[in-house]
This record gives sequence, C-alpha cells and structure tokens, in this order.
Amino acid sequence: MLTRVIKCGAQIPFELKFGKLIVTDTGTLRNMLRQFSKDFVLNNDIHFYINLIWIYMFALEVKNLSKSFGNLKAVDNASFEVPEGSIFGLIGRNGAGKTTTIRMMMNIYMPDSGEVVLRGATMGQEFKDHVGYLPEERGLYKKMKVMETLLYFAELKGKTGKEIVERAEDYLERFELLDRKTSKIEDLSKGNQQKIQFITTILHDPDFIILDEPFSGLDPINTNLLKNIIIEKKTEGKVIIFSTHLMDFAERMCDYIAMIDEGKIILNGSLKDIKSKYGQRNVSLTHEGDISFLNSQPFIEKIEDFGNSTGIRVKEASQTQDLLKLLIDHNVKIKKFDANDISLYEIFLELAGSEEEHHKELSHV
Repeated sequence: MLTRVIKCGAQIPFELKFGKLIVTDTGTLRNMLRQFSKDFVLNNDIHFYINLIWIYMFALEVKNLSKSFGNLKAVDNASFEVPEGSIFGLIGRNGAGKTTTIRMMMNIYMPDSGEVVLRGATMGQEFKDHVGYLPEERGLYKKMKVMETLLYFAELKGKTGKEIVERAEDYLERFELLDRKTSKIEDLSKGNQQKIQFITTILHDPDFIILDEPFSGLDPINTNLLKNIIIEKKTEGKVIIFSTHLMDFAERMCDYIAMIDEGKIILNGSLKDIKSKYGQRNVSLTHEGDISFLNSQPFIEKIEDFGNSTGIRVKEASQTQDLLKLLIDHNVKIKKFDANDISLYEIFLELAGSEEEHHKELSHV
C-alpha cells in the first residue's frame, strides 16, 4: 500500500493494479475533492490527483461501440462507465444487444467502431487473465468429470495447487455438489451444469466478473445462492458486470445500470439517481380493494397495474398526499404506499415501451 501526502494534510491510500494507481479510500478522496474546490488553485499537483481520481472512478469504460451483422445494427454507438467496486447491470429485453456488447468487451467480437478502456488504457489481451466470464451459451466438456473441469479451467488462468482444490471443494459444497465431484458433466442436470460453469467463472479469483444472463434456468434457491456469492465478491472489491432482462434482479442488486434497447443505450448511471429522477410524482402502491375510482380523478396522470403492485403517477409532487387521503376515504386497504418511488420495470416501460408496443413498431418498419 502506498500513500501520497497533499498540501491540506490528507493522505490518499492507493495501490497498483495492472500498472495503474487505484484509490482505496473513497471517504478521504471525497474530502480531498471538497478541499480542492475550496482552497486550491489548479496546479500540477492537482492535475496528478485529478488523473488519479479518474482512474479510480471507472474500472471499465465502453466508448461509442458499434457492431453490425449484415443489415442488422446490433449495437449502435453504445457508451457507459463501470465504476470500481460496483455491481453493474446491462439490462434490456431479449435481442436488445446485451450479449453482443459483452462479447465486444471480451474481445470475442471486434467492434466496427469504438473502444473499451480498462482503468485508463485501451483494453488488451491481458484483461482475459483478470476476468471471469460466464457466457450466455453455456459450454463445458461433457465427458470430463466435475473436479477435473474446475481444475482445468483454473489452470487455464494460471491457478493450480492445493489452495485451488480446497476452493473448488468449498464452492461445490455451497452448491450441494460435493458428492458429484467425480461425476461426468454429461450426467448432471442442466441446472447443475450451470452451477459448475459459474464456479469455473470465479474459481481463479478474478478482479472482473462478467456474467451474461447468469440467473437463466436456476431455481429460486440456487438463484439466491448465486446472488449471495455475487454480493460477497463485491465486498471483496471485485467489479461485477452482468446482463439480464429481469428488471427486478437488476433493481435489487445493481449499483449502476445501462439500459439498452435496439442496440442503443437509452439510460445509464447510478440506479439510486435514476430512480430518484424518474420517481418524482410516482407512487408504488400495494393494496386490497377496488381503485377504479382513481381513473376519474383529474390529478391522476397514469395508472399501471403490475399484478402484485400498482404504479400511479400524479400531476404534481404534492398530490401524493391527496392520493393517500382519497384511498383511505374509499376504504382501500393499503399494504404499501411508497411516494416518489418507481420500479426499474416501470422506467423501462416508459423509455422503451412494452413488448407488445415493441412488436407493433417492428411490424410497421
């Protein structure tokens, strides 16, 4: 661990990763920025720290990526940033361009234009030594045994020895597959094969974990276990990027998102900031009883039924209290009333439209 002393007396801890300086104390960093803005004139020292801050802020940057297959523009000028130590979700409906974007990030596809920047430098082949990648189309050697498979993929990343064997057994035990370590891959169910592939993705302890539709095909118990491990990896300082069309998973897990539709990034940034922006004048309601009377209320702008909950938008932010009073006056049993709250799914519908609307648009192209 190294430190650099600045004029205001603060020390900024940082470390070297891939030859780059990475800040490891965000609290001190924020205080330093405030001090700069108040007390200092821009000089060479400031430039040094601003450069250091820039490297810290973004572990990975996607800049103006485009990719076409014949006449199909699969990805169209996509740009977003993935901050250090975050869980980042690339979200959108099936066929939106998520997998193509990830494959360009992994150098599986070469972009027609644009670039991927890793901690301030154009990404090279060395990135593959520091990443664990779970592709959408799962692929394991069917005739190999489970433990052989895990150790083989770890060795491809340069990891061997007793520690890797112990780590593999630990993951197998967590996924309740330790008793199958001598079984052939082809003898496992599809769900268990998927769990083995996930273990191969993280076994070598990568700094970056990229997961393409990781929850597809998993039952609720194993989905929850997968989520817990992803969160564990975040606490270890790993950068996790996953794609999904399941908005509720992204909303519960992600710190940052990029929403892609028809190959274009239509929204990206901090999930907290996005929900705050789009949640204005919105109420998330869970209730029992008839609320059809709301349709005739002049201050109600929109009502969206999501089955288990209802999204209601009023014309003015102050009218959320009028809505609450109206529901009580009509004896509606309110289980949940969240003012200025909106689900990621509602935001997606607002920006990209429903699947039915999407198909109608395509039919007129």
